[in-house]
Amino acid sequence: MATMVRWAPFSEVTSLHNEMSRFMNGLLEGNGRTSQSWVPVADVWETEDELVYAFDLPGIPEAKISVELDDSTLTVTAEREREQKVEDGRYFRFERRFGTFTRTIALPQGVTEESVRAEYANGVLELHVAKPQQPKPRKIQIGVGGGAAEPQTIEGSAERK
Repeated sequence: MATMVRWAPFSEVTSLHNEMSRFMNGLLEGNGRTSQSWVPVADVWETEDELVYAFDLPGIPEAKISVELDDSTLTVTAEREREQKVEDGRYFRFERRFGTFTRTIALPQGVTEESVRAEYANGVLELHVAKPQQPKPRKIQIGVGGGAAEPQTIEGSAERK
């Protein structure tokens, strides 16, 4: 039995566009250096006490990785250098990315430097961010009549509807 497949010409144009973008990323910059922009893949998950961000950074030494926290924004910067030079020009395929990348992640309000912990093993950078404490409801005393009468208490709750 023959299977019919609908021809989608725009998907072929999209594929061509992606390949051209990859090619253009590898062209020479104005200073004569070759560079390819790249962003490593990242996973994000949540546990009871923390948020965890995991970045795949294979082949990057720990000394070339920087993690900075600035005003509830976490910035990861790393650099992967090209390991070998091709002198005879006989490279058949070049897909591994190299160069510098920067990735910025917005964190919940109230995260401090002490609540961020970084671990790097087997080419994976894991950033563990402890969840900040949520504000608790509090009681507010209200004085009645501005005088010597005993204050009344109004209680609030943190329930959302």
